[in-house]
Amino acid sequence: MTAVRSASRATVTATVVVVAVAMVAPLAGCAPSPADPVPFKPVPPERILKRETTQPAAGLVAVEIRRERSSDVIVRFRDVLVYVDGEQVTDLMNGEHAIFYLTPGAHRLAVSTQFDPVLEFAFPVDARYTNHASIVFDKDHRVGLVRMPK
Repeated sequence: MTAVRSASRATVTATVVVVAVAMVAPLAGCAPSPADPVPFKPVPPERILKRETTQPAAGLVAVEIRRERSSDVIVRFRDVLVYVDGEQVTDLMNGEHAIFYLTPGAHRLAVSTQFDPVLEFAFPVDARYTNHASIVFDKDHRVGLVRMPK
């Protein structure tokens, strides 16, 4: 009698496993895949506080500052305040970028959010190179700024 119950349980368990695999296997094709890269959006003109810094001119070098996209809900909707040489120039939302035209030489770029202190970085601007900085968030949701080689 015990052997029959044991065999019956084994059959039921095997049947449940087969049914579960049969139900889940077709869904494997529905797994989310990474989204295609999307170009960065320019900051709307009304959010540029120092418009003269966005106008190209002779002797000035383009510096692109971009806010990397994040799917993390905690940081996705935070605006990041951007400062150039101590003055706020704009705020960037998720997936936006701005291009500023600066004189060659040493400059200071800084970023902050309503939850972070202002973080300032030395940023040498050189016409011989492309000048890109990227705003990122770490695992603790703290804002940071890194120079992007190109």
